[in-house]
This record gives sequence, C-alpha cells and structure tokens, in this order.
Amino acid sequence: MDLGLKGKNAIVTGGSMGIGTAIALGLAAEGCSVAINYRRHESEAAGVVERIEQLGCRGLAVKADVADFADAQNMVRRVEEEFGGLDILVCNAGINWDGVIWKMTEEQWDTVINVNLKGYFNYNRAAAEVFVRQKGGKIVNISSINGIRGKFGQSNYAASKGGEIAMSKSLARELGKFNVNVNVVAPGMVMTEMARKIPPEFLNKAVDETVLGRIAAPEDCANVVVFLCSDRARHVTGEVIQVDGGQYI
Repeated sequence: MDLGLKGKNAIVTGGSMGIGTAIALGLAAEGCSVAINYRRHESEAAGVVERIEQLGCRGLAVKADVADFADAQNMVRRVEEEFGGLDILVCNAGINWDGVIWKMTEEQWDTVINVNLKGYFNYNRAAAEVFVRQKGGKIVNISSINGIRGKFGQSNYAASKGGEIAMSKSLARELGKFNVNVNVVAPGMVMTEMARKIPPEFLNKAVDETVLGRIAAPEDCANVVVFLCSDRARHVTGEVIQVDGGQYI
C-alpha cells in the first residue's frame, strides 16, 4: 500500500535509539529522507544513518540538544539546505528522572521539563515556521499514557507529557488552516533499551495492566507514526492515539 511518502523529508528527534530509531527506519522504508539528532550517542546515530541509507534514502545525523532553542533552529535550517526541504517532524526525544514530589529536586523538575516539553516546543516552533510558509506539513509528537493518567513518582515526566498533548492540540488549531496536521502518539510501556534495564517486577506489572498481555515493540509505535505522516491520514489532526495494548483502560 503506497502511503505517499516517497521523496518526503523528515526530522526525527531522539532517533539514535529505541522508538526514535524504529520511526526513522519506518519512514525511510517508505521512501523518506530522514535526519536525526543526537547529543551523546554519536556512534549509534551514525549506525542509524547507515541503515537509512541501506534502504536507499538519504540520512543525516546532527549533533543538537533538543532543549536548546538555537540548536533546533539550526537543525531545521540544515535539513532544508541538505535535503532541499522539510515535510515531516516527529518529536520523540525525552528523558525521565523519577522521584516522589516531596523529595524531587528543582534540578529534576527543570531538566525533565526542559528536555521533554521545551524541547518539543523548540522543534515544533522551528518546523511550524517552515510549514506555514509552504502551506503543508505533518507533525507527530510522541507523548505517553502517563501524560493522560499520571504516574506515581513521575510528576515531572507526567507533567511534561501532558503538556505535549495540550500543546499539540493547540497547534492543530493554529496550523490547520495551513494544511498542517498535528497529532500525538501516546505509548504505554515499550521494550526499548531503557525498558530492558527496569526490574522484572515492574515490567511484569506493566504486562498485567494491558489487555493484550504483552509489551509493545518500538515498531508498534513506529507503524502508527508512519501512518499519521502519510496521505492516508490527511483528515486526522488534533488526535491522541494510544499505543499501549490496552494498558490505560
């Protein structure tokens, strides 16, 4: 099934690992040129670019801190210059630094909010300028079911993820008249490198919460993102799609 993505140009933040890598490769498999950012994982980013190029598409790794406004502006400009344009933005980069609220430090709060929420603002803002000018584009922001339901010990993370959802709905209203779709994918537990380090009892609890009895693979999220970036989803905007195996319900 042709999704109409061949020849499109995309940015995927946090594309050097986990869900971001799966999204970058999923878009490349449909014919997109894909740029990813990295802050520390240079070798992993280079490996993802190599895999993108093996799929016959252009790949680009840019060292950029998502929490830095200027870095986001510079990355978008570089992608426009090297790829010849930008059509798709997927914001995925994020961190967690857990703690109950009465023990959480200001640094814990600020760091998570700056990366997860301000980082999304930085890239959404930079891409929106391009998309308004060209009157078209796709934005998908990766949130979490914990941004909808909250999570013990994650007030900073849940606040950032809830903020991403609220921001995305606002942007869908602002950008719709420019033919820009803005949507959110909210995963539950996903078997990433980070999840593999979680104690088994916590992974088992996540499995027990689902109705499908399993934890998602990164590709489960990527498949939904690729659809939302495609022409098949041209009339979908402002939506939050949970990819959680029924974990939230």
